[in-house]
Parts: sequence; C-alpha cells; structure tokens
Amino acid sequence: MKEDLTQRYSTQQLEHILEEAVIYMCACPAQVAKQLIRLRELFAYQYKCISGSSLMEDVHTRIAESTRLAHAEMEQCLSEVLQMEGWDPLTLSMPAGLRQLREKIIDLD
Repeated sequence: MKEDLTQRYSTQQLEHILEEAVIYMCACPAQVAKQLIRLRELFAYQYKCISGSSLMEDVHTRIAESTRLAHAEMEQCLSEVLQMEGWDPLTLSMPAGLRQLREKIIDLD
C-alpha cells in the first residue's frame, strides 16, 4: 500500500479555512475542512497499523484505500465549494461579500 495521501490542501490551509469560517460564521467549508483533517488522521492510523503488524493487514489496507478515495472526493468538494462561494484560492480567505452577509445577520439580531 502506498503510504502517503495525496493532498491538495495542507493541514495548515485547512486550519486557516476553519479559522476564517469560525470568525465569519460560515460553517459549510469548515465542516468539509474538519472532515478532511479527520480522514487524514484515519489514514495515518490505518497505515500505522499496517506498518506495525501484518495481523489483519487486509482489513487495514481496505480501510486505508476507502479513506484515500473519500479524501480525494472531499478535497474536490472543498475546492468547488470555495470556488462557488468566492474564496480567494491563494490565501483561502473568505470573500468580503460573505463577511458583509454575516454582519447584516448580526445586525438583525
């Protein structure tokens, strides 16, 4: 089994998306980013199990491969969501329009 997981976004970038989303109360991209981090943890755990022992290697390999597929799909999803919402692709900063929407919502409360 290949030990690495192809990553379009670094963990640091995902954490930045989480911070932006928390600050501006935009939960959808943050939820996807959070799941990507969890998938990376699951993949690392499975690979550690495979590397540590050949016992039930087929089980861990199966989980790792499914995790790899799910991770790729969720990264594509995140990329599309960020594009649809107008996030800056280089800085991964939330667009001003979403920030203004948040401020309007707060002002209505």
